[in-house]
Amino acid sequence: MNAQPVAPGSIIELDESVPLKRGDWIAESRRLVRDGARPVALLGTKDGYGVRVWLALASDSTGELFLNSTVFSAHDRLAYAALSYDVPQMNYFECDLYEQTGIVPERHPWLRPVRSGNGWRRDGNAYSFYRVEGEEVHEVGVGPVHAGVIEPGHFRFQCHGEEILHVEIHLGYQHRGVEELLPRQNRAQQLVLVESIAGDSVIAHSTAFCAAIETLSGFKPSLRSQAVRGIAAELERIAMHLSTLSGIATDIGFALPAAAFGALRTSVINLTAEICGSRFGRGWIIPGGVRFDFDEALIARTRSVLLDVLAKFPDVEALLFDAPSALARMEGTGIVTLEQACAIPLVGLAARASGVSIDARSDFPYGIYRYSSVQSPTLESGDVYARAKLRALEIRASIEFIREQLDNLPPTKSNAPVAEMKPNGFVVSLVEGHRGEIAHMVFTDARGTISQVKIKDPSFNNWQGVAVGVRENGISDFPLCNKSFDLSYAGHDL
Repeated sequence: MNAQPVAPGSIIELDESVPLKRGDWIAESRRLVRDGARPVALLGTKDGYGVRVWLALASDSTGELFLNSTVFSAHDRLAYAALSYDVPQMNYFECDLYEQTGIVPERHPWLRPVRSGNGWRRDGNAYSFYRVEGEEVHEVGVGPVHAGVIEPGHFRFQCHGEEILHVEIHLGYQHRGVEELLPRQNRAQQLVLVESIAGDSVIAHSTAFCAAIETLSGFKPSLRSQAVRGIAAELERIAMHLSTLSGIATDIGFALPAAAFGALRTSVINLTAEICGSRFGRGWIIPGGVRFDFDEALIARTRSVLLDVLAKFPDVEALLFDAPSALARMEGTGIVTLEQACAIPLVGLAARASGVSIDARSDFPYGIYRYSSVQSPTLESGDVYARAKLRALEIRASIEFIREQLDNLPPTKSNAPVAEMKPNGFVVSLVEGHRGEIAHMVFTDARGTISQVKIKDPSFNNWQGVAVGVRENGISDFPLCNKSFDLSYAGHDL
């Protein structure tokens, strides 16, 4: 039996979804990856007979999403032949599955913690960091407590002199249990939790969650609401890309563009606050539509702010990208090749900087992106320069998209209440945040209430890109490489 393609955002009937036999599930999963699909989520749900393991894979070239599952009963040995033994894309997903369910992927090449510490291993043994042995090889540990306001994460470097041979990234220090908390809350509190998954991706995560709720309720937001959500998402993208460019300039030691990019970012997030009352968009997106819409004054104000940003941006961009000293730090630093990007697999801007054409807005269009496209360029060098330059290109594309939406806003239509959700169903919702693909899988029980959620922030994919990119670079370049990805600790730790 083959996995059947489904459209993202369509309801899957749990009662009608037949699990595969273990061997068929493994063989079918391998076949899909060989045919070009990539993993989106791997999780276990409680089944009447044990644990049902679900795998979602996406084919970006065809716009199809594949779902298959198998059941580990209470009488089974909780183990299977690891997919990642010969399918490297499954590596971290299988680590997460083991951590959550205890199901062992046998022959896994590197089974390691995702969000847990030394209590992670079910056999009681503490986790041991990978070590490089050799003359003049030394180890440098950084974190989990950092200077300033950086979130907690531990970086264990294996170095030869100043050259990084390997770095292991250990996260999970602020694991908040978001996936476990969500089903136990009422709808209003669920939205607060979703907006707290990653504080700089409020719009993207709340859009993904609300889209899942709306699908399970058989509700479609008005075209006006979809357009406003698209504007909100692109404002978030512009602001966060400006923030990252400021951080890259800071790590190079180039104060003028760092300050100028930061000032432009402040203009954008202050505009967001004028629209919805929060500089990060909290409370803007709700099930059924949006809480705040545009009137003529706000439309004029948004146009004015974006035109001002667009007018100032080229001069600030030139400060960073035309300076030989800045280019010397960015070009050839932190390279992730196309082959490495596909094997990890990277998503979002980090993937596009390595030549991987991937963007949920065009590959799996949702909301207003079904009717209006946005440019999503790619570069091929896979270095800090490519990841920085793509941000500059995407800022322009997002501003153009917002201006187009403001010029063609559909007539105002009020929000509608969302009905009860369909019982015994689940949905996969995909959204493109400023870092890349966000996936929310939402399950309902027999009463039509949320029974389980699985959330994947793009940081889950892309932290391994940081580890790969810094190899053979000087340890002093690590902050610059890290900032060029600009990943979220909270989004990973959930």
